[in-house]
Amino acid sequence: MNNSGQHSQQFTSLRQSCAACGLSDLCLPVSLDEVDTRKLDAIVERHKPLKGGEHIYRADDWFRAVYAVRSGSVKTYTLTDRGEEQITGFHFPGELVGLDAINNWVHPCSAVALETTSVCVLPYVQLESLAADIPGLQRKLMQLMSREIFSDQEMLFSMARRSAEERLAMLLLNFSGRFQRRGLSATRFRLPMARTELGNYIGLAPETMSRLFRRFSEQGCLKAEGRELQLLDLDRLVDLAGRECPACAPEDRRGGN
Repeated sequence: MNNSGQHSQQFTSLRQSCAACGLSDLCLPVSLDEVDTRKLDAIVERHKPLKGGEHIYRADDWFRAVYAVRSGSVKTYTLTDRGEEQITGFHFPGELVGLDAINNWVHPCSAVALETTSVCVLPYVQLESLAADIPGLQRKLMQLMSREIFSDQEMLFSMARRSAEERLAMLLLNFSGRFQRRGLSATRFRLPMARTELGNYIGLAPETMSRLFRRFSEQGCLKAEGRELQLLDLDRLVDLAGRECPACAPEDRRGGN
């Protein structure tokens, strides 16, 4: 095979790899040609997978990169003055971690893998420089970052002054929409975090979480077996949350895959 054929095959492989990733909208903007795709791929660092409990970075570490979750899941958290953990977010494949450090160049929270997790490391200085040279990439990058930041802020704002039932319903709908955007089922998924961590995130005690899951199960809203979760009645959850479901197709609301 000649060099031209090898390059074409390598590029096709690269395209296929990126197309299968939840970050294809970042890595393959419409205007990005073969040369620019190679430039972008050249700065991406891919390390061996992290084990559950391993940190990507810790609070007060210097900011050097944005991290794209490729597989697995990540939890971000801060420590209170008493040394207690306060969870600030959960991040799934196709989502970015570390954006909140761009302003001060220091990470305000820690990020830890909840399970075996792979991330793509995007060195920020190199990414910023490359974006300035590639038409459309900078705008696409800013749009993606803005979407991630807005999503976190919207969730935290929506939780304020809500009842315990409303908080849990909103969180389950939030997860449902995020899994669906990844092309997965909106009604059947495995939670990578413990229920105590869910409670920590939405400000509910462990006993309250247990009571709510039992109540939702009795009401026919969901079925839970360990961390395996099936949402049986999305419309009921929407009613409990008091807002429109973020992303649920009609067939999903019937409890399909």
